[in-house]
Amino acid sequence: MQIDTDMLGFAAASCTTCSFIPQVWLVWRQRAAAGISIGMYSIFSLGVFLWLCYGVMITAWPIIIANALTLLLALSVLGMKWHFERVAPEDRSV
Repeated sequence: MQIDTDMLGFAAASCTTCSFIPQVWLVWRQRAAAGISIGMYSIFSLGVFLWLCYGVMITAWPIIIANALTLLLALSVLGMKWHFERVAPEDRSV
């Protein structure tokens, strides 16, 4: 049985990228990100950005697409953490 390497890459990328969706949804729904580590997400985002650059350099579409989407999701969690921590507690009832 022969496995297409791009299809394997897209399948793996789909799993790892989609794993961030529940975190983004939870932070958005709760309007809070107290348990999110800024350090971890910052370093992770940098690593994903570097993987994205690598994918572009070697023209590997599974790597490019997955890391672009993952970077967007990770940065959205960081952005929400920054935003929600600056919103006064009484303003969270909106």
